[in-house]
Amino acid sequence: MTDKLKGRNAVVTGAGRGIGRAVALLLAQEGANVVVNDPGVNVDGTGHDAALADQVVQEIRGAGGAAVANYDSVADIAAGESMIKQCVDAFGRIDILINVAGILRDRMVFNMTEEEWDAVIAVHLKGHYNTIRPASVLMRQQRYGRIVNFSSTSGLRGNSGQANYGAAKAGIAGLTRVVARDLGRYGVTCNAIAPVAQTRMIAAIPETGHRFRAQRGIAAALEPVVEPTPEHVAPMTVYLCTDEAWNINGKIFHVAGGQVSLAAEETPLRQISKAGKWEVEELLSLLPTHLMFGVENPAPPPPDLEIPGRPASQPQA
Repeated sequence: MTDKLKGRNAVVTGAGRGIGRAVALLLAQEGANVVVNDPGVNVDGTGHDAALADQVVQEIRGAGGAAVANYDSVADIAAGESMIKQCVDAFGRIDILINVAGILRDRMVFNMTEEEWDAVIAVHLKGHYNTIRPASVLMRQQRYGRIVNFSSTSGLRGNSGQANYGAAKAGIAGLTRVVARDLGRYGVTCNAIAPVAQTRMIAAIPETGHRFRAQRGIAAALEPVVEPTPEHVAPMTVYLCTDEAWNINGKIFHVAGGQVSLAAEETPLRQISKAGKWEVEELLSLLPTHLMFGVENPAPPPPDLEIPGRPASQPQA
């Protein structure tokens, strides 16, 4: 290791297992002091097991590093502030915040309950706010900080059965870009990772979900060159926390196995324009041949379903 983060102090949420654990261990190997946050919940957010965070802390300390455990839920705004304060109390200040914690409550949107929606939004999207807000106050004052959030292809491209999760992850992408603009002038960066890794959350997705992604090209577009593990995600995450990454801000990176790619910005792809207001009749003619030409429907209806407006010669989108 290079000790690139020697003397830096970090909070990692969801660090008891999977990607969060791999990130916490690598931060410590690079010299950082780490607050290991994890309430030890099940994939759906229920339950509690303090042993998970404790085990990671013991592993870091056993290797000669410094770490303390935190068992709070990121869904609680007071807990978010508390874990940032714990980092300051234990190590002197907060330099790095990495938001990995997450849960799943997968269900098709027409069957999803309000509680399933609220629980996932609270942990993912609000959870990011709950830690970023108190950390940003201190990072702004000290004119230094690194924030790394975790988005997902489910939010950036979509995945069936994950309306709550996808909405939260898309929101995190937007939050990342805005926080980067809010804090960049103070020497603080905010970026995001959209990972692919074999974790218990991936294992919880039904096989039909895997088939759906493969059929619609999501998996193919992000096909890793090796079996994707949490350990493959950690190096890029840690790199974004180094001094050398000072000018990388507001960006989203796909990380899968040995592959790291920079996500495209959300900018207009094509355009039609006129000196005045478009009429619906004009759009009926121009959109199929201009704006939407060659653009695939991510979930086309089956050929045997009667669809008003679909040409008989084009049974599939």
